[in-house]
Amino acid sequence: DQFVDWKGIDFDGSHGTHTSIVGDRILVTPDQPGWAHPETGEWDAPRVAGKDGREFGPIPREWAQYRGMHLLSSGPALEYSVGKTRIMEQPSVKLMKSNDNKPTLFRRLFIEETNVENLLLRVGPAREEVSFGDNEGRRLHSRGSVSEQWSVSSYSSPIPLNYLPPPVPVTTRIEPGTENGPFAVDVLTVPDADLNPHQSWMRTSGFDFYPDGKRAAVCTWMGDVWIVEGIDQLEGKLTWKRICSGLFQPLGLKIVDGSIYVTCRDQLAKLHDKNGDETIDFIECINNDHQVTEHFHEFAMGLQTDADGNFYYAKSARHAKDSLVPHHGTLLRVSRDGEKTDILATGFRAANGVCLNPDGTFIVTDQEGHWNPKNRINWVNGDGPNEFFGNIYGYSPVTDTADSAMKNPLCWITNGFDRSPSELLWVPEDAAWGPLNGQLLNLSYGYGKVYVVPHEEVNGQKQGGMCELPFEQFPTGVMRGRFHPDDGQLYACGMFAWAGTQQQAGGFYRIRKTENPAFLPTKLTATRDGISFEMSDAIDISSALPSHFTVKTWDLKRTKSYGSKHFNEKEIAVTRSTVSEDGKTLTLTLPELKPTWGMSIEMKLTAPNGEPVERLIHNSIFELPE
Repeated sequence: DQFVDWKGIDFDGSHGTHTSIVGDRILVTPDQPGWAHPETGEWDAPRVAGKDGREFGPIPREWAQYRGMHLLSSGPALEYSVGKTRIMEQPSVKLMKSNDNKPTLFRRLFIEETNVENLLLRVGPAREEVSFGDNEGRRLHSRGSVSEQWSVSSYSSPIPLNYLPPPVPVTTRIEPGTENGPFAVDVLTVPDADLNPHQSWMRTSGFDFYPDGKRAAVCTWMGDVWIVEGIDQLEGKLTWKRICSGLFQPLGLKIVDGSIYVTCRDQLAKLHDKNGDETIDFIECINNDHQVTEHFHEFAMGLQTDADGNFYYAKSARHAKDSLVPHHGTLLRVSRDGEKTDILATGFRAANGVCLNPDGTFIVTDQEGHWNPKNRINWVNGDGPNEFFGNIYGYSPVTDTADSAMKNPLCWITNGFDRSPSELLWVPEDAAWGPLNGQLLNLSYGYGKVYVVPHEEVNGQKQGGMCELPFEQFPTGVMRGRFHPDDGQLYACGMFAWAGTQQQAGGFYRIRKTENPAFLPTKLTATRDGISFEMSDAIDISSALPSHFTVKTWDLKRTKSYGSKHFNEKEIAVTRSTVSEDGKTLTLTLPELKPTWGMSIEMKLTAPNGEPVERLIHNSIFELPE
């Protein structure tokens, strides 16, 4: 009645715990190759060595390669290759009367014809009782040691592909949002555990649209993938179908050429529906270079693709501990064919997703913690391991703890403003967001909000800030967002698991821009003696008095301690304020302004119709123009 102890970050939210199998273990195999090298017969496979002496990641592809898992009604079947020989293997457990009803593990192997004279299989530890049988189930040999070789002829007949039954549909509804503000938030209700037949924990962690725009694929952190149909309606019925389960903490999903790809903690997977019934029958492993340790914090976040078909995701580090493997705290690229993984940047702590910029650069957020005095939004060129973003506990060739050894972020974000930023995305130029088209947005896991990110570049340094979009917080943290290809509106999903204030398990939403003005900053520019920002909509010019702005600055200290308090926080005087004739560009004169890691600009203005407009910007200034 219990398979695991239900401890760990994904089960009970605990930090520093590791989920463990409970009950009696039938067979425990060592962390060694299961097959000898097909040409040399060697057993000692080179792998990635961790700092603790253990080995991680897969063995070389020319030796053996995991290809994926077939999901069959008779039980899962593994597919892999040893050298160039393809093998399918179906494990099972039975209680054997001939062995006092003790559980017995069966491994059913189907091996393609091969030119290799001997393929050597490590069946299990030498102390285990082992029997061998032929393709008809007849016992050929039995002994208590597997030290001797045993020859087996190869079989061309595959394991019967008896597919799983089609998914059971679950119905929910779209709850339209009110349109009296600049944004209307529609709730695309998810089928919570008490509404779906699988009792699935609906902590939604990634999604993408199908080309028809009527459906989306949605993954959950607990390992499921669902298809939801009817999302193109303003209101009405949604139909959900769980098409796959059993994935390892998926936190990113992308549909490419009609196929679903999922970032899991152990692999980049492609999902196949072999018989067209909307149930996934084969989880193909596109790449499993992932160097997976047992640490709870080691998330694999987000999934994006470029024009060449390469995949991108971010790999978290080990919280308060030093890294073990090269992937800890990195931005990673997987080649389109899955044959190669490249490290594009290092020094991240908990990078919650990836934004791929139009110019081929990236934006990656990071969280306050050790070596991170506050949350960060990082503009990443993707130059390689030496492009370092500050976390000494990440795996990097950079070991200098000085601030000058790291790349500055676009901005530092105090946790009172956004306690846990997640993935960023661009508003498409042809979206339905009017004056906000082309803007950069940031999603918040910690507070369930969305922010606009006005920014600039000075002396090669990207710098800017954030301002909250004016609508009510989501009841759950939001992590992933995409704009719909047809209606041009923003869709977002998210969840609650670790620290956060918005504690609904999960949610799926549509954020529609209405015709009402949003009064949001769309550009932020530092000057020699002040700051200028452009607004999405014209304000009442007469309301832009210096007394209607409050500007503060503060310092932070980056150390190995967790976070940083504000040092030298002070209010600086606004001696003059001007507004352009169209009411959209505001310029503040700040004689005391200097480069600063922390800054806030609070404005209390008025719309042309007399309604109050209150906005708060948090930003950083690293460079002032000449």
